[in-house]
Amino acid sequence: METLLQAIVFLPLLGALAAGLLGTAVFKYVGSAPPLPEVHAHDEEDGHHHHHYEGPRWPMMLTTGLLIVVAVLSWIAFFDVTAGNTYKVVVAEWVRSGELMAAWTLRVDTLTAVMLVVVTTVSALVHVYSLGYMAHDPHQPRFFAYLSLFTFAMLMLVTSDNLLQMFFGWEGVGLASYLLIGFWYTRDSANAAAIKAFVVNRVGDFGFALGIFAAFVLFGSIEFDPIFAAAGEMQDKTMHFLNWDVPALELIALLLFMGAMGKSAQFLLHTWLPDAMEGPTPVSALIHAATMVTAGVFLVARMSPVYELAPFAQDVVVIIGAITAFFAATVGLVQNDIKRIIAYSTCSQLGYMFVAMGVGAYGVGMFHLFTHAFFKALLFLGAGSVIHAMSDEQDIWRMGGLRSYIPRTWAMMLIGTLALTGFPLTSGYFSKDAIIESAFAAHEPVAMMAFWLLVVAALMTSFYSWRLMFVVFHGKPRASREVLARVHESPPVMMVPLYVLAAGALFAGWVFYDDFVGEHEAVFWGQAIYRAAHNEIIHHMHEVPAWVKWSPFVMMVVGLAIAAFFYLVKTDLPGKLAMALRPLYLFLLNKWYFDELYDLIFVRPAFALGRMFWRADKKIIDGLGPDGVSVLTVHLGRITSRLQSGYLYHYAFAMLLGIAGLITWLMMGG
Repeated sequence: METLLQAIVFLPLLGALAAGLLGTAVFKYVGSAPPLPEVHAHDEEDGHHHHHYEGPRWPMMLTTGLLIVVAVLSWIAFFDVTAGNTYKVVVAEWVRSGELMAAWTLRVDTLTAVMLVVVTTVSALVHVYSLGYMAHDPHQPRFFAYLSLFTFAMLMLVTSDNLLQMFFGWEGVGLASYLLIGFWYTRDSANAAAIKAFVVNRVGDFGFALGIFAAFVLFGSIEFDPIFAAAGEMQDKTMHFLNWDVPALELIALLLFMGAMGKSAQFLLHTWLPDAMEGPTPVSALIHAATMVTAGVFLVARMSPVYELAPFAQDVVVIIGAITAFFAATVGLVQNDIKRIIAYSTCSQLGYMFVAMGVGAYGVGMFHLFTHAFFKALLFLGAGSVIHAMSDEQDIWRMGGLRSYIPRTWAMMLIGTLALTGFPLTSGYFSKDAIIESAFAAHEPVAMMAFWLLVVAALMTSFYSWRLMFVVFHGKPRASREVLARVHESPPVMMVPLYVLAAGALFAGWVFYDDFVGEHEAVFWGQAIYRAAHNEIIHHMHEVPAWVKWSPFVMMVVGLAIAAFFYLVKTDLPGKLAMALRPLYLFLLNKWYFDELYDLIFVRPAFALGRMFWRADKKIIDGLGPDGVSVLTVHLGRITSRLQSGYLYHYAFAMLLGIAGLITWLMMGG
């Protein structure tokens, strides 16, 4: 089993290195410099792009093949671990500095096993899908190398046995995300989005790093087992931080959560996620729906022994999660880019997961993470299939009536939408309702506020999801005749991953409900998730009143009804409403003006400061240095160099003058 676990983690790295170092060394283009927009099969006919990919095919096949193998191995490991086995595989002794010890160890328990399955399954399907989606991109080996590198970093993160190893994976996925968002680097918007994702994540990572330092100061170790063992004794300890004495565990929990907020795009650090849609669509599905953005949720679940003893930090997690779920849903209501609607939806669903974590229902949060990975990846790849069919059009108002053109894609998107909105017996129904029930069952004032925000968010989720479906697939086609003439169903290599994800979206919740949050959950999670003695949330969750259980379903039906009325019956109503409520509409359309606010508070002052220093640098440093002393030296050098003419009679004359001077001096003074 140990060899198998090592294979799961290191095969993607092997594929990434092979494709990245060997695959990109040998390829050539036909035509001029390679284009970097999304190039698809249908562009060849009308002569837009004459670039066929003519490089080697093996990098794509190798990385995809390895990931399929890894996904199969992960499921084997999953069933082995959930049967009650846990593993610790020491790969290497890694860091040893004074008292700081961090071995490179793969810690595989139920929590890891769930994440392994999610990461490798979605990644393998995205690799397969990309074979079709990126078929004409001249930079294929680079793309597949990045995807596999990302998968390796994420696997490092979820198998970590100490905070440093987790930080390594954490930064690794940040790097891969940067490379993939900015994959088409000739587009300014892609570069800007990549930098934004990187910088906003650095803000969160600063908190994460401080949290790791604080943990080391307090516990004398950054390995999980010593920290978890000693957490109980440390509950009353304080730390001196920014001139205050603060409870140590609360501080560590909050700092670690700051890292989670950045990576999981929570309120205040969410601004990077919608912009990250600049990358190719498969990237959005892999990173921004299923794997990287769930790292923050995983971190809180992994550190459950610390959070259980830090009630204030738990409240903060609930508040931020609830606000994110609500905020992102409001913005999703009015977005017009098909990928951005789904991106805000992801943001919102991550808020749900954090609410579950904050009220202590860690298994419930992980359950939603697990099911959400399937249906959100399905929605993103389905959107990619629509974009592919529509010659790269992403504006939903330039689509319409596509159901008759691409019925299979429509069916897949429908399944994804049903699961996302929580239609009975789909996977979203089990996991999302469980979160709403657990928020109610916590009976804390903060959790009650979260409960109401989540219920309202469920209504908005239903509305914007069905709005997308109706506007894109129903009504009259709004695309140009040329585009409609070329609309075609995606090739099988792109459709098969959708079928697999659709199966997950339909059945994952129903199959795994008892294990994750039902009667077997204590056995299923084992030691992987810690719950304090007073935490009986799972027990209370199953005993909430009937109206609480029905509320998400009612919200889904209401949202569906409003969307159907707006976009199928009275199609002129949304426009009138937007005009009537113009300030509110613009407020939501501009994402609550967060980008403008950050621009005002952080970006412009930073630029102003930079300019000020640059001017000072020019005046003082350049003025005294390159433009001052050195210019003077050169000037003096020029003058003295004139004395060295190289003519013999000049030197003889100088010697005569010297001798004459000497003799005169001797006669006068001597």
